[in-house]
Amino acid sequence: MIDMDGKRKTIARDISWLSFNARVLQEAADPTVPLKERIKFLGIFSNNLDEFFRVRVATLKRMIELGGKKVKVNMHLELSPEKILEEIMIMVLRQQNEFNQAWENIRLELEKEKIILINEKQLNKEQKAFVKQYFEEEVRVNTIPLMIEQIPQLPYLRDKSIYLGVVMSRRSAAFEQKYALIEVPSKALGRFVLLPAPAGESHIILLEDVIRFNLPAIFSYFGYEKFDAWIFKVTKDAEIDIDNDISTTLIQKIEKGVKNRRKGKPVRFVYDKEMDAGLLEFLMRRMSLTRKDNLIPGGRIHNFRHFMDFPDIFSKKSQRKKPFQHPLLAGTSRVTDIILEHDVMLNFPYHSFNPVIELLRESAIDPDVVSIKITAYRLASNSKVINALINAVRNGKQVTVMMELRARFEEEANLEWKEKLEEEGVKVLIGIPNVKVHGKLCIIRKRIQNRTIQYGFVSTGNLNESTAKLYSDHCLLTAHRGIMADINRVFLYIERYKTRPDLLKTCKSLIPCPGNLRREIIKLINQEIRAAKKKKKSGILLKMNSLSDEELIEKLNEAARAGVPVRLIVRGIFCMQTENKKFKQPVKAISIIDEYLEHARVFIFHNGGKEKVYISSADWMLRNLDHRVEVTCPVYDEKIQKVLKNMLKIQLSDNVKARVLNNSLTNEYVKTDGKKVRAQVEQYIYLQSKKSKPNPEEEIPLPKTATSN
Repeated sequence: MIDMDGKRKTIARDISWLSFNARVLQEAADPTVPLKERIKFLGIFSNNLDEFFRVRVATLKRMIELGGKKVKVNMHLELSPEKILEEIMIMVLRQQNEFNQAWENIRLELEKEKIILINEKQLNKEQKAFVKQYFEEEVRVNTIPLMIEQIPQLPYLRDKSIYLGVVMSRRSAAFEQKYALIEVPSKALGRFVLLPAPAGESHIILLEDVIRFNLPAIFSYFGYEKFDAWIFKVTKDAEIDIDNDISTTLIQKIEKGVKNRRKGKPVRFVYDKEMDAGLLEFLMRRMSLTRKDNLIPGGRIHNFRHFMDFPDIFSKKSQRKKPFQHPLLAGTSRVTDIILEHDVMLNFPYHSFNPVIELLRESAIDPDVVSIKITAYRLASNSKVINALINAVRNGKQVTVMMELRARFEEEANLEWKEKLEEEGVKVLIGIPNVKVHGKLCIIRKRIQNRTIQYGFVSTGNLNESTAKLYSDHCLLTAHRGIMADINRVFLYIERYKTRPDLLKTCKSLIPCPGNLRREIIKLINQEIRAAKKKKKSGILLKMNSLSDEELIEKLNEAARAGVPVRLIVRGIFCMQTENKKFKQPVKAISIIDEYLEHARVFIFHNGGKEKVYISSADWMLRNLDHRVEVTCPVYDEKIQKVLKNMLKIQLSDNVKARVLNNSLTNEYVKTDGKKVRAQVEQYIYLQSKKSKPNPEEEIPLPKTATSN
C-alpha cells in the first residue's frame, strides 16, 4: 500500500516476519532468561528461519523465475521480488551474526555450569574409547558415505538433514583430493551424545563430531591419511504445488505434493565458513547454485532446531508452573453436566487441557450421545483426542472428523490419521478445494427421550494436548443453542459446499470465513469511527498472531484518524505503521515473546458501552479471511468477558517481555515506571487466584500508558 506521497503505508510482510524472529532471538540473547530456555529459543529461531526460506523465500524465487517484474507483495505494495529478497538477505546476515554472538555467550554460560561441548579434537583417552565404541554399536549402521565425485549426479539431499562434506587426501600427494558426503543420522540417533566426564561435570559431543572422529575407520580401505569435514545444510522449496486435474483425488494430489516437496529446488545453502574452497565450489556446481542463491556462511554447528531437545542436565530446573484445573471443573461432576449449566472458558496453558479430553471420553461412553463432529488441524503425535473418538465409534456413536490434510508440514501425519480413523469406522471429511479448514470446532449431540441436546466447544488453538502446555489459547465450552446451530451449519457447508455454497451466510451467532468476517469487522470498525466522530466513547482492542490484511489495516488507520483508541497485541507479522501524525489517538501496539507462545485471537469493540467480545481462529490476513474456513465466536457470558478483558489488560501492562511495534521495526522493550509486570506470570497468578472464586468480576487497573524509551 502506497500513499499519495509515494511512501509506504504498510510494512512488507516478509520484512515484518523477520522482525518477529528477531524478537525470538532477543530472548535467546537475554541473560535473565534461564539457560535452558535461551537454548530453546535459539532452536525456535533456527526452525522459524528454515520454514521462512522453505515457504516465503521460495515463493519470491518462483516469482522471479516466472518473470515477475513488479508484483503486489502480500497485497501491500508494489515491489520487485528481487528487491524484497535483497532486504531479506541483509536482515538474515545481520541476524546470523547476532545469532552467533548469542550462541557464543550461551556456550560460555554452559561452561560456568560445568556443561561442556566437546569436539572430536578435545576428547581424552576414556572419551575416545567411548566414542569409538558408540560409533561401532550405534552410528556406523546408520551412515552411508558417498563418494560424490564418482557418481554422475549429486544424491538427493534431504531438506531437514545436515551433512558432512569430507575432503580426503594423502600426505605424499596433498593436491590429490577426493570428496565424500555423509548424512548425519540425527533423526535416528538424536544430535547429542553424553560422554564420560569428571564428577560434577557434563560433557556432550555432537553426533557429527562422533562421525568426524571416526572418519579414518569409515574410509580406511581407500588408503587416505588425512580427513577434514565441514557441516552444511540445504533448505528447499516447501510449497506443495497441487494441480487442478479433476481426475486426481485430493489425497493423491497431497501425496504427490509431499513427494514433490522432497525434490524441491534449493532456496538456501548454509555452510561452515571454514569449508574447503574446492569442496564448496564443487557442491555449488553440482546443485546449480550461484553466489546469488542465498549462500549463508555460518559457524561449525548448523540445524540449531535440534537444540530445542538439548539434554536436560541443568542444575537449575524449570520453574514453569503446572496447568491447574478450571475452578468450575474442579469438583467431581462430569464436564458435560457443567457445560449444560453454563459456559466455561479454558485459558491455556494456565488451565489444564484435560477437560477437553474428558468431555470427549464422557461422550464416547454416554449411552445417550448419538454423534460427535470435530475438526482436526495439527494433532499430538499420540493423540488422546483421536483415541477418544475411536472409542466413541467402537461404542456405536456416529463420529465425523474434518481432517485438514493440507496443514503445512503435517500433511503426511494427517494422511496417516485419516487412514487410521477410517479403518475404525470414522467418517473423515477432507475439506474443500483451494480452501483450508482452520476453524477449531466440536459439536456433540445426545438424545434424551424425544429431546435433542447439543454442546461442544470453539477454540482459538489446535486440539493438541501437547502444544496446549506451551501455547496461549482460549477454548469456550458451551451449549449455547445459537452457537451449536451455527457449528452444524459450518459442518454442513464443509460436506455440501458444492450444493449449498451460501450456508455460511445463514450463521446468526458465529462469524465464519470465508466472506463473513471481513464484512462484519468493517461494520464494527465503522461503528467505532461514527462514535468517535460524534465525540462519544469508542475503542478497539485486538489480539492476534498476524496483522497483514491491507483493507483492514486501512480501516484501523481510519479509526485512529477519527480518534478511536486502538490497542493491538500482535505476536508475529505486523504490517501496520502505527506512527502517523494524522492519528488523533496514538495507536498502542505491542508484541509479547515469552515462555509461552501467544497464539490466541481476541477481538473487542466498545459498541456504545455494550462491548462485543469475540474469540477467533482467524488472523487478519488475506489467506485467513478469504481462503480458509475460520470461525469467530461471540462471548456472551459477562463474567467470561471480564476475565478475557482483564487478561488483555495485564498484557497491555507488560513492561518486561512486551516490545513496541513501531514503523522502524526496532523491537524496543516497553518501558514504564513502577512495578515490573510480566504478563504471562501475572496472568497465571490472576487465574490461579480465581480457583476458589469461580466468578472473577473485578477490574484490573492499568498502569499509565506504556511507551518506549
